[in-house]
Amino acid sequence: MSIICSMVVVFHLGYNTDPDIEHMTNRILEWCFFFFALALAAKTFTAFKSKSSVILRVGEALLLFYFLAVIIADSYHFSATDGTELVKPEWMYLGIFAILIIEISKQTLFFDKFYFNPTLLFVLSFLALILVGTALLLLPKTTHHQQLSFVDALFLATSAVCITGLSVVDIAGEFTRFGQTILLVLVQIGGLGIMTFTGFFGYFFSGGFSYKNQLMFTELIGENKVSSVISTLYKIILVTFFFEILGGFFIYLSLDPAQFDDRAEQLYFTIFHAITAFCNAGFSTLPDGLNNEMVRFNYELHLSIIGLYVMGGLGFGIIFNSYEFIRRWVFNIYHKARYGRHFLHRARIIAFNSKIIAYTSFFLILFGFVLVFILEYKHTLRAHESLYGKMVTALFIGTSPRSAGFNTVMISGLAFPTVMLIFLLMWIGAAPGSTGGGIKVTTFALATLNIAMLAKGKDSIEIFGRKVSDDSVSRALGIISLSLIFLGAAIFMLTVTDPDKNLLSLAFETFSAYSTTGLSLGVTPQLSNAGRLVIILTMFVGRVGSLTLLVAFVRKSKPTDYRLPAEQMNF
Repeated sequence: MSIICSMVVVFHLGYNTDPDIEHMTNRILEWCFFFFALALAAKTFTAFKSKSSVILRVGEALLLFYFLAVIIADSYHFSATDGTELVKPEWMYLGIFAILIIEISKQTLFFDKFYFNPTLLFVLSFLALILVGTALLLLPKTTHHQQLSFVDALFLATSAVCITGLSVVDIAGEFTRFGQTILLVLVQIGGLGIMTFTGFFGYFFSGGFSYKNQLMFTELIGENKVSSVISTLYKIILVTFFFEILGGFFIYLSLDPAQFDDRAEQLYFTIFHAITAFCNAGFSTLPDGLNNEMVRFNYELHLSIIGLYVMGGLGFGIIFNSYEFIRRWVFNIYHKARYGRHFLHRARIIAFNSKIIAYTSFFLILFGFVLVFILEYKHTLRAHESLYGKMVTALFIGTSPRSAGFNTVMISGLAFPTVMLIFLLMWIGAAPGSTGGGIKVTTFALATLNIAMLAKGKDSIEIFGRKVSDDSVSRALGIISLSLIFLGAAIFMLTVTDPDKNLLSLAFETFSAYSTTGLSLGVTPQLSNAGRLVIILTMFVGRVGSLTLLVAFVRKSKPTDYRLPAEQMNF
């Protein structure tokens, strides 16, 4: 029922232009909405009567409360202008889509009954979401003027799901509010990962996970302990929404209401940029992005965006560790002051990986900021009169290439050494387990430490009182090799499909797509259809990971009980 109703809503929003059909559609959906409300009431009553799990009862009760609130608010306070009995049709559509998402999420829990390589399931989930996004973007009402071609719709859907931000059309000028909302939903689900997203709602509204479910999600979300899968899913979703709401609050305060037609437009701008910033997507509802005259010198807005994409690029692991560290620190101070002793003692609150990510990220942020400030002081920074403005802009330019993709200056106007620096930062990318791309900061740190180890003549990498496993070193070197091979192949293919384009622009586009950054020297809309398909493939491989694709499609070798004699290779 929810699938049929959602398809009707999509037809109504994305295709229909007849007022009579619109009125009739809303009437039909209205009855469906009441049907869902009655069904939820029955399910909620049954859940409490049968003493089912608390999670299921809370979930059903919250959804029922939403449906009843919409109906009651309409009955006693408001009436819609198009004849519907609800407050606004949009609230009705939201409730219907919520039912659909919940029902689909429940079905994902049945994958454990079939043999699925979790890595392959991860790859297929992204492919499925891209195809759904492509179909939605092909609807006529997603754009103001000309309908998107299949290749363009596929390009934008891939860019949104893979949180890249590259676009072949002007999102601000060509896309309707409906089209922009489709992109926003794809970015949000793609940033979290569709299996993480559906897994959370599936657990919340089904009342539990089977043991096979937990085993499957341990690999999908990178959790080591089966017992921690559920709590990790909750933390990922809650942390995402928390930072998006917090960042949105600061974005809203930094905006001038006089620059918007009404509060609703200002709120939509806030929500759109809060989500795309934390997910490191780089899409904007403004022409020329944050380089638009309206916000070019709004440094408070720039700092809010920086805070969001830096937190999104750090990864959920380090956020969880930091929260645990601060909580333990506060508890210990309280108990020390009251009882004269610490509450808890633990040797390692901050995980080893979190330390690597924190130190490497701090170094890259400082390195990028200082170098951009020096290189661009007499170029793009000249437009900013105050030292504060120059510093914020330099920080933005120095951090955005590591997967964020927002720009407060014209990338084509940067000095050539700065462009080379951006190449490096895009390739390195963000942290593992984050919403960013690239080879990841841990891979870069491990490769750098490996060089230092070889220079010192050591046999192993040792840092923070730990020895890095040989498997980690091999994996890091494999990721670097695969990235360089794929980047070289993609650039070569672009020189074949678009030989009239500048090599620097094509290389920049390829690095940006692979690292899911979204910055461009302006060549994206000029690419041929074949060139766009190359970038589509590059964005997809960059998001899921070249090594992940190999693991998903190459059969693992069987373990052996013997070891061959070792030989030393010459280098």
